[in-house]
Amino acid sequence: MNWKGVMPAITTSFRSDLSVDHHFLAEHCRWLLDNGCTGIVALGSLGEGATLSFEEKLEVLRTCVKTVGQRGPVVAAISALTTSEAIALAKAATDLGCDGLMVLPPYVYKGDWREMKTHVAAVFEATPLSCMLYNNPIAYGTDFLPEQIQELATEYSNFEAVKESSTDARRVSAIRALLNRRLEISVGVDDAVLEAIGVGATGWVAGLANALPRESVECGINGESDKAFELYRWFLPLLRMDTVANFVQLIKLVQAEVGIGNARVRPPRLELAGTELVQAQKIIRDALRSRPQSVGVYAFPNGK
Repeated sequence: MNWKGVMPAITTSFRSDLSVDHHFLAEHCRWLLDNGCTGIVALGSLGEGATLSFEEKLEVLRTCVKTVGQRGPVVAAISALTTSEAIALAKAATDLGCDGLMVLPPYVYKGDWREMKTHVAAVFEATPLSCMLYNNPIAYGTDFLPEQIQELATEYSNFEAVKESSTDARRVSAIRALLNRRLEISVGVDDAVLEAIGVGATGWVAGLANALPRESVECGINGESDKAFELYRWFLPLLRMDTVANFVQLIKLVQAEVGIGNARVRPPRLELAGTELVQAQKIIRDALRSRPQSVGVYAFPNGK
């Protein structure tokens, strides 16, 4: 399993009746890989996994695996209300041909270390696949500390990567100091990618890559170059959209503005409206007007 490079946490596109648009999902996966992304992460928070039924999750994974084939890894985000459902999803993702799992703490319940260790360990034990632990204390209220990550890495050989989303780049260097190269570390906060790469991150599970994969790849691959910094400075107003509560609506809006997808979301999320929509559109359009990458460098779906 290659955890390096830029792997978008893909959005889930919906039709007008809010059913999953599998045709677009397939085109979107192809387009992201055509434009330099190294793999696909499905069913995460950005993919509105919490609003999908168990069967819908399986159908999304089927579409991704069938579409991507051998071009790169398909990673299934494993999140659920209960440990038993997380185990069931992990086993199903394995059977469907996914290449790795991104393991989240349980929805809603914010347990202590003993409980959270038991939960994620049960998922690790349910699959032979390579697993990434998703640490996002701001969104989920559960913080996997570097020493706890070290403990898990000592006990579970298929625990091979961390998506570090604490927003503190020092966590990346702390994990690296404890475990050297035992784990790959991906940054999971879009507006901290250069900082994280600078202290040892080797991957980026990215949000804005759904709409702007070429720019994301340039930042992720050339993270310490002057060119990457100039691109990052341009990108920051959009990357910061990944760090707020309505990040799904905002990233889907960026997709709609560049012509890759639509802005539909499933309730309880609602599409942006009024002043909030106008302000977001202004930020997006101002950024796109000064976009350093020519649109001509992109390979668009269906030759568009």
